[in-house]
Amino acid sequence: MRTPLHILTQLPRRSLLFRSALLIGLVLVAVTFKGCYKTESTNESYFTVAKAKYYFEKIEATCFRESDEEQLWGRNIYGPLMFVDRDQRVVYANFPDREGNLKKKEGIYTSTYPRDLIINRDSLTFGGTKFALAALPPVEDEFTIMSRGIRSLYYYHQRFFGYKPLTYNTANMDERNARLWIKLEWRALKKAVQSDGNERTVALRDALIFRGSNHELYSRYMNDEIIYENFEGLAMFTYLLYATSSEQELVDRLLQSLDETYTYSSYARTYGSIHGALYAWLAYEKGFDFTTIKSADTDLGAIVRDLYKINLPEFCRDVAGSIALNYDLSTVQAEEDARNLEITNQIKRQTNLFTEKPVVSIDLISPYFDYEPLDIVPVVSLGTIYNKLNVSDNWGKLMVDKGGCLVSGNFRNLKLPAGNIKIDRTHIYGEGWNLTLNSDWEVVQNGDNYIVRRAGF
Repeated sequence: MRTPLHILTQLPRRSLLFRSALLIGLVLVAVTFKGCYKTESTNESYFTVAKAKYYFEKIEATCFRESDEEQLWGRNIYGPLMFVDRDQRVVYANFPDREGNLKKKEGIYTSTYPRDLIINRDSLTFGGTKFALAALPPVEDEFTIMSRGIRSLYYYHQRFFGYKPLTYNTANMDERNARLWIKLEWRALKKAVQSDGNERTVALRDALIFRGSNHELYSRYMNDEIIYENFEGLAMFTYLLYATSSEQELVDRLLQSLDETYTYSSYARTYGSIHGALYAWLAYEKGFDFTTIKSADTDLGAIVRDLYKINLPEFCRDVAGSIALNYDLSTVQAEEDARNLEITNQIKRQTNLFTEKPVVSIDLISPYFDYEPLDIVPVVSLGTIYNKLNVSDNWGKLMVDKGGCLVSGNFRNLKLPAGNIKIDRTHIYGEGWNLTLNSDWEVVQNGDNYIVRRAGF
């Protein structure tokens, strides 16, 4: 390859000034080219060992502060924590692992995150040691990094709180009537958060009437909703309390999350975090002792009802309609009409991928989902389309990067488009997705389609 200096030596003799100016120009071009090339060809992470040390120390100090002063859960939730960089597949931990896979560098333990492992937001056993696991955001944001770390520590320590998370199905939350009730409830809860005294009590009563109306209409989903709000909502409230520096910042973050969630096209797998956090904050304002929560199906709405001494009618729907007029019902209805039209148009474009042959069908047994709330599209009659999704289950691991997959409304089955499918023993590849099966599972052709099953069945 010809370098700038080599090109210069092949030129006819010129004056020293000309040759010197040309040399400087070529060097500048080369440096500029090198800088541009580096920017385009490398993908350096903002997260470094020094940054990891900073965030671990800050999270630890925050957890000790809350443990000493607030006693939210009656114990310090700090413990083994691991941050993972999705793009670089690098992990940073604050504790060593038993098998020595993590290498210590400047007080931080690092390693490569295996590509066949799902990056979840709960916990991971790495090198024989169980860590709370938090995925880093694409760009550095201190609050997001802090909150993700604290949230994962909360999940990690839940077993100390006297209960374990239960499974739940809140598919009804993508139905129009359920979304109407939840939006009206949110509007009343927002008013309650922003007010005090009797005004807060009245707004809370309205919110609980809307909540009761939803439970009356979807009674078979009621306990699932309570479990979801408990599991995700207490996690969100915990990290909001720990990662904010004042009550005002906590309230601002809480309402910001509410406004963001309000715009989501699907609530089935998204609403519980903010919903539970709102009720948790209102309970916290009344001095509620969170260490008394011993069950995953503890109803946060019922706790707030009792704390604020609110009496509800025997049947909430008898009065909810007239109260809804005070919360701009017509606007909420118009929002849902526009959503339905948008979804209908999108469904027409996407549904054929999952209803026409060939498709891969996989039954879900005890799945763990990793996805972004904005990447999902509800399909009322079929389930939910996840444009990007990672799933781990008894059969193995699925990674969907583009094109999406369809998850049934009861979360018992998913389907993938099988055009141009390639099968290499336990590795199956499709357009925009790849599936890695455990050794005792297989994919077999069933007519024009494919199914995943235990080997030998």
